[in-house]
Amino acid sequence: MLTNLTVENYALIERLEIAFDPGLNIITGETGAGKSILMGALGLLLGARSDADAIKDASRNCVIEGEFDLPDSGLQELFDRNDVDYAPHTVIRRVISPNGKSRAYVNDLPVQLSFLKELGAYIIDIHSQHQNLILTSGQFRMKAVDTVAGCTDTYAEYRHTFTEWGRLRSEVERMRAESAKSHEDEEWLRHQVNELEAASLRDGEVEELEAEQRTLENADSILQAIGLLTDRLESDETGVLASLRSAESALRHIESDFPAATGFIERLRSTGIELRDIAESASAEALRIESDPERLETVNNRLTALYTLCRKHGAENIAELMAVRDTYAERLNRITHIDEETERKSQEAERYGRRAEELAAELHRHREKAAPALSKEVREVLLAVGMPDARFEIRLTPTLLTANGCDDIEFAFSANAGMEPRPIEKIASGGELSRVMLALKSVLARRLELPTVIFDEIDSGISGRTADAVGRIIASLSESMQVVDITHLPQVASKGSTHLLVYKSGNTSHIRQLSPQERVEEIAKMLSGDRITDAALEQARILLENGTGN
Repeated sequence: MLTNLTVENYALIERLEIAFDPGLNIITGETGAGKSILMGALGLLLGARSDADAIKDASRNCVIEGEFDLPDSGLQELFDRNDVDYAPHTVIRRVISPNGKSRAYVNDLPVQLSFLKELGAYIIDIHSQHQNLILTSGQFRMKAVDTVAGCTDTYAEYRHTFTEWGRLRSEVERMRAESAKSHEDEEWLRHQVNELEAASLRDGEVEELEAEQRTLENADSILQAIGLLTDRLESDETGVLASLRSAESALRHIESDFPAATGFIERLRSTGIELRDIAESASAEALRIESDPERLETVNNRLTALYTLCRKHGAENIAELMAVRDTYAERLNRITHIDEETERKSQEAERYGRRAEELAAELHRHREKAAPALSKEVREVLLAVGMPDARFEIRLTPTLLTANGCDDIEFAFSANAGMEPRPIEKIASGGELSRVMLALKSVLARRLELPTVIFDEIDSGISGRTADAVGRIIASLSESMQVVDITHLPQVASKGSTHLLVYKSGNTSHIRQLSPQERVEEIAKMLSGDRITDAALEQARILLENGTGN
C-alpha cells in the first residue's frame, strides 16, 4: 500500500507531499492542473525511463520518493534475490540529475531499475484510459485468462521449457552446419595432423640442431684450434705445463731461503691442475668432433624440414608449431565426435519439445476451464455498470506452439441484444472499452491480491447513472485493497474516503486534501462548472451522503 508520495522539481511541480488513505483515494482537478504529471512521477518511481527535460529547475536534481507498507507474500524472496533488505515499511527513492542520469534506492540501498520494475509489478497496478487499447493485445488477454486460471507456475515452466527448446533447436542447426563444414575439412586436417605427428616435434630441437650444424660445418678449423691449444699446453719443450714444472722446480731450490716461494709453488700447482684439465677437455672434444658430411646432411635435412613446417603453418618456433598440431588434433577430434554430440543435443531438444507440448496442453485445459468463468464475471460487472444486454466471450483457437502456449485468445463483445459478439477491438466504443477494462481490472485485481490499484480516468466516456455504477465498482474494490482514482466524474468522486485536489498556481502544480465542506464545493463545481449553484451544492451533498465519502 502506498502511504506517502513526495515529488520535488518535476515538470510543473516544485514540491508536493501526498498522504494516501488505505481505502479509495479520489484525485480531481481541472485539465492541465497536473494530474497526469503525478502518474508520470509515480511511473518513474516504479522504474520508468527518466528524461532530463522533465526537470522543472535544471540547476538541481529531481527527487521522487514513495513510502509503502508492503505485503509479505513473495516479496521477501524478491528482496533477497536482489540483495536488498526487506522491510514491511519500505521507502523507494528515484533521483534524476540535470544531465539525465538516474539513480534508484530502496531503503537507502542503490538498486537497478530492473528491480524497481519487478517490485512494482507486485505492489501497484496503474491503469490509464489510454491502456484500454491493451484489450487488443494478445499478451494481455493471455495474462488475464491465466490469472483467473491460476496457472502462473505452469506458464512459467512452459516459458522456460519453450525457450530452452528453441535454444537447443538453434544449437542443433548450428552443429549440423558445423558438422557439414567440418567433414569437408576432415581429410585436410587428418593429413596435417599425421604430417606433424610424424615429424616427432620436440621443443628446443631447432636450437640444438643449429648448434650441431655450426660445429659440423667448421670441424676442420675447430680441430686445428684445439690441436694448437693442446700443443701450446702440453709440448715437452715449449708447452706451458713444461715451463710451469721448470719454474716450480727452481722455486723449491730456494724455498728454505725464501719462505714466500712456498706460496708461489702452491699457486703454480693450482694453475697447472686447471691447465691440464683444459688440455684433457679439449682433447676429449677433439675426439668427439670429426668432419662428417653424412651427419651434416642429416642435420641440414632435419632443419630444412622443420623450417618448412613452421613456414607452412605460420609458426615462429617449434613450440608454436606444436600448438598448431594440437589445435588441428582437437578440431579433428571434434569432427569425430560432433555427429554424436549433435544427435545427443537433438534428442535433448526433442525431450524439451515433448515437454513443451505437454505443458501447452495443460495450459489449454486450464484456460478452457477459466475462460467461461472470467467471461461470466466480466458480464456481471458490465451488468452492474449499466450494460444489461452486453455479451462478453473469451474464445480460444488452437495454434502452433508459441511463447504463450498453443492458444490464440480473442475477446469477443457486443453491447446490444441480438448482436453477435465480435472481436472487441473492431466493435467497442471508447466508453464501452472503458467499462470492459474496468470489469476485467476489478476481477483481476482481486485475483492478484495487489495492495494498490491506480485508475487514471478509466471512467472516460461514461456519464449519468452508469457513472454512479462505475463508482460503486471502484468503491467495492477499495474494500479489499487501496485504490487511487483520478476522475472527472462527480458520481465517482463522491465515493472516495479521501479527496485530493490538484490545482495550478502560476506555472506550478499543487495538491491538497479537501475538507468535508471543500468536497461539497468541488463536487458541485464538477456538476455545474465554475458557477456553483445551490442546486449543484445540494446534489453534491446527496452524492456524498449516498457514497462512501460522507
